[in-house]
Amino acid sequence: MGTTLEIRWHGRGGQGAKTAALLLGEALMEAGKYVQAFPEFGPERRGAPVQAFNRISDEPITIHSAIRQPQMVVVLDPSFLGTVDVLSGLQPGGILLVNTPRPPEWVREKLGLENFPFRICTLDASGIAKATLGRDIPNAPMLGAIARLTGLVSLEELLEQVRHRMEKKFSPRVIEGNLAAIRRAYEEVHTA
Repeated sequence: MGTTLEIRWHGRGGQGAKTAALLLGEALMEAGKYVQAFPEFGPERRGAPVQAFNRISDEPITIHSAIRQPQMVVVLDPSFLGTVDVLSGLQPGGILLVNTPRPPEWVREKLGLENFPFRICTLDASGIAKATLGRDIPNAPMLGAIARLTGLVSLEELLEQVRHRMEKKFSPRVIEGNLAAIRRAYEEVHTA
């Protein structure tokens, strides 16, 4: 994927796209990477479409523009498939990661992708979040899938950084639920 990896997150307000981008950025920074993590908002309300972004490199990052041609697209809300151009700018050889209990082949059919020059991966992040947290907040499971798919950070490093960042704001029950979600997602992500 080159020296710099760019990720675009698609979600709705309340699904944690911004928080996930920031947590991933902090974990990768602690792992020795250079990182940018930033959101892009429209109307700032729960349920409104939002995008967040990560730029990750082994060298200092000197660009500060929007990400238009990501190597990875993460879709937290599967209802965006077919209604939002989530594939816009996705680079050949990149990864499309979608929160759905369905297999990657379903995404390919849903988007009409006969010949696709990238990997399609799926994860039931909502199901995992409901089982581990009791709420449909799919961002933490997606972090586990990203760690597995990219190899940018080990599972243990990611868990340690997420725990450290969450200790400032959340109860031990919420922290452990998120860590369990990340572990499960790391093991359960499907790829085609």
